Amino acid sequence: MPMSSAEGKDWIKERVHGLAADGPVEVLDIGPGVGTYAKLLAGPQVSRLTGVEVWEPYIHTYRLHRYYDDIIVGDAREVDFPSADVVILGDVAEHMSEADALALWEKSVGAARRAVYLSIPIVHYPQGEIEGNHHEVHVVEDWSHDKVLASFPGIGDSWTGTEVGVYELRK
Repeated sequence: MPMSSAEGKDWIKERVHGLAADGPVEVLDIGPGVGTYAKLLAGPQVSRLTGVEVWEPYIHTYRLHRYYDDIIVGDAREVDFPSADVVILGDVAEHMSEADALALWEKSVGAARRAVYLSIPIVHYPQGEIEGNHHEVHVVEDWSHDKVLASFPGIGDSWTGTEVGVYELRK
């Protein structure tokens, strides 16, 4: 849904802010929804924040231009990504096939200069259309922590809650 579980968000914030110890970082947020990561990461640690949003009505409904320096409208599987220090895949991989999720991960790794973060439900988590947005449907409803670790190459650190796991690839 445009808003996701709070689980793991603070862990990602701590990790991104840690990367910014040597200076502000640029962040590419794939699937911003209501702007959760923009709001979470706001401050001097982030110099530029770009969002890639597939559902244009969210840009207006959730006033994403207030939180992002730039919004790219389109399917993350199809649009070109600008390079950024950090790429966040915040609760988007479950909205596509496993093959598409893995291809999006690789695309994100290619765009990231320093780190990629993945947030994904790790329990059975069905979801249908929300607010008329067919992109909200969970195509893969059964990711698990072990399946994520086995499927997404390069993960070095992670944190798991009761519903969501968050994963880091550092370069």
